[in-house]
This record gives sequence, C-alpha cells and structure tokens, in this order.
Amino acid sequence: MPKLNLQDLETLRKQPPKTSFVSVGMSACGLAAGAEEVFQALVEEVKKRNLPVEVTKSGCAGMCYAEPMVEVKMEGLPTVTYGKVNREIALEILETHIIRKTLLNDHIFEGRG
Repeated sequence: MPKLNLQDLETLRKQPPKTSFVSVGMSACGLAAGAEEVFQALVEEVKKRNLPVEVTKSGCAGMCYAEPMVEVKMEGLPTVTYGKVNREIALEILETHIIRKTLLNDHIFEGRG
C-alpha cells in the first residue's frame, strides 16, 4: 500500500463527508460468516439499479456474534448497523432502507441519530 504524503492527507481532509454509504464488515469473522457474498450482492444491485450510494468495506466492529454486519448511512435517516445479514437481507436493506427510506427494524443491531 503506498504511503500518503502531507498533500494527500490535506486533500482527503478537505473532501466533504459522504452523505450516503453502505459499508460491509470484512474482518475475519465477517468473512467467515458470509460477508463477501453480502458485499458482492450489494455492489451488483447498487450498480444494476444505478443507486446513489457507495458500497464500501470496513474492518472489525467488535461484535463477532452479529456478523455479517452492514452499516447504512442515508441522508435524512439515522445511521444504522444491521446484523446477521445474508444475501436476502442485504437486498431487503437496499429496497427498504435505501430506496423506500424506511428502517428495517427486525435486523438493526445499532443505531445512531
């Protein structure tokens, strides 16, 4: 991985925060629980539907029992972490949370205002 210089860091610092994203926990426990399949399903569906959201990977959140975990931040809604997500739940998150702008309460493990 290339090292960042001070100019790179300053450029990153000036970038506006992302207003919408979906992040999949890809630590060892997440991968063992099926996070790669969840990530691929989200990437493919977001691309297919041309949704205005970035799908990213994240590291350990310290809740191995809840993996695979998916954090969703959408403008106008609280940031939410869904747990025990499989391919079907991932697609439901896209349909309900991202498109309809409604929380998927049955799968929320953590929420922030």
